[in-house]
Order: sequence, then C-alpha cells, then structure tokens
Amino acid sequence: MTTEAAESRLSAYPALSAYLRQRRRRPPAAATPAAPVRVTPAALRGGILGAALAVTALWAVQAEPSARLDVVFATGAHLTGLLAGYGVLVMLFLMARVPAIEHGVGADRLARLHVLGGRHVLILCLGHALLALCGYAAHADTDLVGATLGLLGYPGLALAVVGTSLLVAVGVTSARAVRRRVPHETWRAVHLLTYLGAALAFVHQLAGPDVAGGVLTVWLWSLLHAGVAVLLVWYRVVVPVRQALRHSLRVIDVRDEGPGVVSVVMQGIGLDELRAEAGQFFRWRFLRRGLWRTALPFSLSAPVRDDTLRITVKAIGDHTRRVRRLKRGTRVLATGPFGALTAHRRTKRKVLLLAGGIGITPMRALFETLPGGPGDITLLYRAGSAEQLVLWEELEEIARSRGAGLHYLLGRSDAAFDPLAPQALRNLVPDLAEHDVYVCGPPGMAAGAVAALERGGVPRERIHAECFAF
Repeated sequence: MTTEAAESRLSAYPALSAYLRQRRRRPPAAATPAAPVRVTPAALRGGILGAALAVTALWAVQAEPSARLDVVFATGAHLTGLLAGYGVLVMLFLMARVPAIEHGVGADRLARLHVLGGRHVLILCLGHALLALCGYAAHADTDLVGATLGLLGYPGLALAVVGTSLLVAVGVTSARAVRRRVPHETWRAVHLLTYLGAALAFVHQLAGPDVAGGVLTVWLWSLLHAGVAVLLVWYRVVVPVRQALRHSLRVIDVRDEGPGVVSVVMQGIGLDELRAEAGQFFRWRFLRRGLWRTALPFSLSAPVRDDTLRITVKAIGDHTRRVRRLKRGTRVLATGPFGALTAHRRTKRKVLLLAGGIGITPMRALFETLPGGPGDITLLYRAGSAEQLVLWEELEEIARSRGAGLHYLLGRSDAAFDPLAPQALRNLVPDLAEHDVYVCGPPGMAAGAVAALERGGVPRERIHAECFAF
C-alpha cells in the first residue's frame, strides 16, 4: 500500500491521524542517563567476609589433621599466611578508588575500614611468621634462634621477611601518634611501599604449599591479584590522566570569603561528563610550586554549571595557605568525584543539613540542589562567631528563593549552653525525628552532633555523616 493510500484511509479516523502526525513531528526523546552503580556498605562487608570464608575453605580442604606439634604450628602458619595475603589484597582494593565503592560506601568509611583492616593484616602477618618459626623449630628440634637462621637461608622466606618488614613500616607510620609528626609527603612515600610488600608476599605465597598445591589454585590466586592490580592502575593512574587531558582544568578566579577562607573557581571542558553530585569531593593537584606533589581533598561548594567547578578552602596548614596564592591560569589535575554524602541517601521528604565550620561547603551545594518544596529543607550552620560564617550571603539567597529554613548556631563550643543538644535541636526542628539528617564538620563536632541526633530520636540509618581528619 502506498503512503498516499494509507493516509487516505487514516483520514477516516481524525484522532488517530492527528496522533500519528504529531509522533512524526516529535523529536526523539533524550536518553535518560543510567543511575550510577553503587555498592552498599552491607554488600561490601558481605563480599569481604564471604571471600575470607572461601580462603579459609581453601586452607581447610588441604589441611592434614595431625597431633604432631610441628604440624599443628605449620597448619596455623598456612591459615594465617593465606588470610594475611588476602587481607593485603582487600586493603589495596579499598583504596583503588573504584567509583561504585566510593559512591556507595563513602571515602571516609573506606578509609576507616582500611585502617582497621590494616591492623588485622599486620597481626596476621606477625602471627604467620611466629607460627612458621615455631613449627620449623619443633620440626628441626632446635631453638627459635637456630630456626630463624635456618629459615632465612631460603630465598623465598627472605623475600617474605622483607615484605613483612615493609608492611610493618607502613603500619607504624600510619599510627595516629606517629602520623601527626610525619610530613604528609613522607607518610605517602612510605605508604607506597605497600605495593612492594604485597608483590613480595605474592611471590612467597606462590611458593607455599597452600597456593602451589594445585594448578587451579595458582591460577585463581594469580587472577585475584591481577584483578586488583588492574583496578589500581586503571582508577589511580589511567583515569586521572585521561580526565586531565580531557577536561583541561585551569583556575579562573580566587576570591576571599572570610578570615583565612578563599573560594577557587576552575573552568574546563565537558565537566558534565564527570557526573559530579552535590556533596561530593575531588582530590585536587594544583600544578604550582609547593602544591603539585600533594592531592588535596576538597568538596564542591557549588553545583557544576557552565563548565566551572568551585571549592572553598580554609587555611589550616601549609598547603591550604598556599591555595589562596594561586594565580589565574594555573593548571589543575582533579581526580573524582568521590564521596557518598549525596541525595541518593535520602529516604524522607524532609531533610536537615547540619554543618560545622568549613563543613558548610558540601552542605551549601546540597542546600541548593536537594529537591523539596517550602519547609522541606532546613540548614543549621554551627560557627564560633558571625565573623566565621562562610558563604552566608549565598545561603540567605537560597533560603529565600526556596522557602527553606536557615539557622546560625553561634558561640563558643565550651559554652554552658550547647546549641547541638537534643532539646535545642528539637526547638529549632520540632519534627526532628521525621528528617533525614546530613552532617559534615570537624571530627569532634560531627561525633557530638550524631550522638545528639540519636538521643533526639533520629534513627542511626537516617543520619548521613562524612568526616575526615587530615
């Protein structure tokens, strides 16, 4: 049937004919971008524990029950060695900056898991070494000194000792009391030894009885290590370089926002491709003397618009003080976005944003962008005095245009009246327990706020906090 004949027959049905003509004129609908994949904290924990059970099962099927003392020690050494090797892989995986993990779990929680897991890995490494030493001593009928000298004669074991020593050095410099006294660049350089320690441990494991006992086991263990290595190289090297070349970020403005606080505005190309959300942060490397060696984590203090990104920085150290002296045109390498303090955590219609100090920066972006009608969004801003308030003019304008609540909680933190006490919060937000609450601020303030919110009736699963102590 010709087109003319078809249209002639459809003319008998005016409504259908008009609908089809409208469909022909209508442009194709734009494809809705798929929601980013996010791994929940529960799923991450379940995956880690499940794989640990699988590693334990690998040990169990190869273990030979025996009452001999040397065999008992050796069996324990094999289990702790396998779990230690697996634990090193988990630590590297947590810090690989995989977007699905970063956006679902949150960089701050990942960092805490990394620190906690690192302690367990060191305990397993030392336990493995001690059990292996005792097993060899019992087998050779010698003392621990003789056993140590005998074991060091094996090249594979010598490499294991070097690898373990490197991991111990990383753990010592990461201890809070030590890290406070070590420059960040030194700490980071020592931390990179983790990769060498992991490589030496892998070589040692391939020669061990639990991994080398079967071809399938060797392949699986090698693929697991190769997978983590690929993730590390891809997300920590390839992606940052590709972003730098693609987006070509440069500083276009640096302006004062208050005592010791500046905003840095950067412009690039195709920044919408980054899919940065309000509440997230990037790691920024400014290519100028004194700053290029360190990637500084700062949250976006405004939504991405017109291919510009903005951060607001308070001078609290050498690097942050240098940020205020950035010149227009300075090249910037930005890696990210990271963080899970975003709208996807929201479960309630009403939202309370609770910010302290420079923690206002991600909250200011959320205050503008979180969906909601008049009265749905409330921001509480904690500061020592009115002079310490940052971006307050923008906050006032957002509150007026959205019909949102805005309250400043001013005063000394050691004052008799605590503005973050449960009753004080309920006075400002009577239906406090019906809100989702986002918290960002200094560690002490954030911890106190979370405790007060829980006492005020807000369920813990509806308190979304992100806190870093750099």
